[in-house]
Amino acid sequence: MEIVPVEGAREGSTERILSVAGRRVRVAVRPGTDPALRPLVLVNGIGASLELLEPLVEVLDPRREVVRFDVPGIGRSQASAVPLPMAALTTLLADLLDQLDGLTAAKHGVVDVLGLSWGGGIAQQFALQYPRRTGRLVLVSTGTGVMMVPARLGVLARMLTPRRYNDPTYRRSAGREIYHGEDGDAVDAVFARVRPVTAKAYLHQLFALTTWTSLPVLPLIGAPTLVLAGRRDPVIPVVNAHLMGSLLPRGEVHLHDGGHLGILTRPRVLAPVVEEFLNRT
Repeated sequence: MEIVPVEGAREGSTERILSVAGRRVRVAVRPGTDPALRPLVLVNGIGASLELLEPLVEVLDPRREVVRFDVPGIGRSQASAVPLPMAALTTLLADLLDQLDGLTAAKHGVVDVLGLSWGGGIAQQFALQYPRRTGRLVLVSTGTGVMMVPARLGVLARMLTPRRYNDPTYRRSAGREIYHGEDGDAVDAVFARVRPVTAKAYLHQLFALTTWTSLPVLPLIGAPTLVLAGRRDPVIPVVNAHLMGSLLPRGEVHLHDGGHLGILTRPRVLAPVVEEFLNRT
């Protein structure tokens, strides 16, 4: 296993480059103060490096270890030569967690998983592939992949490109449609943290999403699941949250009045909802 300390890691978090299945993967761990609490794994949206999730990490319970990572080709993780399907990306996450054992005080045999937008696909797939490793599941602003109620064509067209990550001017223009329901300044502050993304890496993530669906197998997810969605989200219409909540055996739906990035633009409002769910016995 290769472990390379990463310069410039945020205060309170430890960043490493791990060699996972022969590929360099960046992982950031915010240590917790209570090893008895399950670690919480955060899985990011399409095109986003792990810095995007910092507003949420900053307000989560400091007793809980929080794990973030960059998928192949994103942030500082090594790109893949070919697109990886959701199942392969989920296996990569499981291998990464195995390697974290012994590097931190927490154990990673069973974890809670929060998936945001595209990352909700990996979160669902993880619960399906590794049911005994899944404690609780939080699905934020996400859907069931290719078989879901889609956004409007104009929104979908803007989501097909990574330009909003690389061009602030374009992001402000496109954001009026993609991030409707969010404060524009708050969205800018969130995106100011993230790293640029290449078209190839973005297309690889689109491939994973468009070749995957959880809709027929949602009833097989036995983990307690919170579906968190914004009523004003134009990217994932809120009807998808109700559909998922009805099909998940132990699912519940919590709606808020924001849009697609509500958990990052209003973390002090929505993080307590997540914490209350995770802390249930």
